[in-house]
Amino acid sequence: MLDDTLLSNRLPPAPGVGYKPQHFAQILEHAQPVEWLEIHAENYMGDGGRPLAQLRHLSEQFPISVHGVGLSIGGEGPLDPDHLARLKHLIGWLNPASFSEHLAWSTHDSHFLNDLLPLPYTNATLARICEHIDQVQETVGRQMLLENPSSYLAFEESTWSEPDFLREIARRTGCGLLLDVNNVFVSATNLDFSPQGYIDAYPLEKVGEIHLGGHDEDEDDHGHPLLIDSHGREVVDPVWALLDYVLERSGPKSVLIEWDTDVPDWPILRAEADRAQAALDRVPV
Repeated sequence: MLDDTLLSNRLPPAPGVGYKPQHFAQILEHAQPVEWLEIHAENYMGDGGRPLAQLRHLSEQFPISVHGVGLSIGGEGPLDPDHLARLKHLIGWLNPASFSEHLAWSTHDSHFLNDLLPLPYTNATLARICEHIDQVQETVGRQMLLENPSSYLAFEESTWSEPDFLREIARRTGCGLLLDVNNVFVSATNLDFSPQGYIDAYPLEKVGEIHLGGHDEDEDDHGHPLLIDSHGREVVDPVWALLDYVLERSGPKSVLIEWDTDVPDWPILRAEADRAQAALDRVPV
């Protein structure tokens, strides 16, 4: 269980964007309404060079959120000690405002799979994930936020609902939660449940950060809608509506715009951040 002194989420309740190097100059020249930036940890685990120099410069002006995609928190095997050591080093010198990872697995034996794969919600996986989170938080010396996944299938052996599973992880480990609203919408469409019902059951009091991103539309073999979490386009209107539903219940939160593939020019990304600010402005004080 995490020591209360290590609770350290310091992001403002304002819009942020996922940082891309091609936007470096524009961010410094035209920052508003963006008030914070997110980086993927694995892109900054080297020993030097332009990426780290730019990150150091940005960290002097913006709160930085570190988002990991390679720890394999849900993996059956132990966490990779070398990866964990590199993560500790990055967090140590950067001192980010927030640190998060995915509820997923991406390793098998010695192989790393370039995807965030789902897992069944059982007592066994619950115990393993909590053990891994405890190890991560003790190693890096701060609280971790855990992100809900995008789901494309359900496991018959699951005995927990996803909101209850995440609530119990947070209770046992002291971690916070990262609520990806697009992931909720994608999962609800693919698995045919109510996204509003999911939010009603979700422990919003544990949320330190909210993510929004784009998704692609497809069909499964039976002609049913199939949404793919791609982070390659603008956020669609139903996801913005679901964000409003969340914020009405949670109050203002840090809201990130994710756009990781087919990255647009800065004005387009900034316009998405403007829309996030508009959503925050509608939240009753």
